[in-house]
Amino acid sequence: MLPSSPATHVLHVVGARPNFMKVAPVVRALEKRAGVEQTLVHTGQHYDANMSDVFFRQLEIPAPDVNLAVGAGSHASQTAEIMTRFEPVVLERKPDLVLVYGDVNSTVAAALVCAKLSVLVGHVEAGLRSFDRSMPEEINRLVTDQLADLLFTPSEDGDLNLQREGVPPEKIHRVGNVMIDSLVRLLPEASRCSANGFPESYALVTLHRPSNVDDGEALQKLLRSLLEISRQLPLVFPVHPRTRRRITEFGLQSGQLHLLDPLPYVEFLALQRNARVVITDSGGIQEETTYLGVPCLTLRDNTERPVTVSMGTNILVGQDENKLCREISKILNGQAKRGTIPPLWDGHAGERIADVLTASTR
Repeated sequence: MLPSSPATHVLHVVGARPNFMKVAPVVRALEKRAGVEQTLVHTGQHYDANMSDVFFRQLEIPAPDVNLAVGAGSHASQTAEIMTRFEPVVLERKPDLVLVYGDVNSTVAAALVCAKLSVLVGHVEAGLRSFDRSMPEEINRLVTDQLADLLFTPSEDGDLNLQREGVPPEKIHRVGNVMIDSLVRLLPEASRCSANGFPESYALVTLHRPSNVDDGEALQKLLRSLLEISRQLPLVFPVHPRTRRRITEFGLQSGQLHLLDPLPYVEFLALQRNARVVITDSGGIQEETTYLGVPCLTLRDNTERPVTVSMGTNILVGQDENKLCREISKILNGQAKRGTIPPLWDGHAGERIADVLTASTR
């Protein structure tokens, strides 16, 4: 089903921190369109009051109209709880269209509810594929894209993946990368952040994926590699709560690693911008480093964002200690991979989404 008239009430669903960076440009663009009502629903899938509040403030997102306060849980229980709590909101608010973002459990849960209620769904960041179904996010992406009525892709590979899966071309809209919209807007503020307390040259590390942190042996191996790298280049490591718990549970030593608490978006962006290299297993950071031109070494064997490898600064190193160390040596010797910014990653993706939502498609 495709919309036959402009959406006058758009309901946004966010569930985790990466969603905040994606929703902000769309909310801002729709605010400028006459006659559009917006509702923001925070499922509370990942919720830290301090971090959520500062993210909303920095990104200038209005306070959520509804917070489902779902909290943590297994994939099944969390998805089911979001569906149970979200359905009454849709029935009460009666949106013309619901926008879901990214690939978290909130994304697929909201899409399922809307599909069963015959409410139009748009998926922002559609078409990304790792082709690895052991990743829960891949399942969320596949299901959401089959249910969505409007699919907003960040790059050409997303279009091709959807077409190969039988999605009608008229549903697909390549708009660019909404995360880059937030980055472009806040980069001047990040450039003014103080560097006091940080080394002049450093590697920035993030680590949170279950495949890397939930297995004690795998995590110990990664920490050993990072400690080895720290002898050549200081490491700055804002630690995800999940990772910090695992380090403690497994009794692992973090030694000379510069461990920090999680950071607000602007402060983290400043660290990325000034890093010699970023070592990560995050999807969004692969995109941000590509835009910033900062070398990125991804601790995964695959990525749903292959454009960051084919065009950008990203290199997949998996859990291969030798490859990680080799790539670090290249960077320190001035042989870092150079990339280009993909088309439409220009800070205007939110406006393109608003154009589609406020125009008749028939």
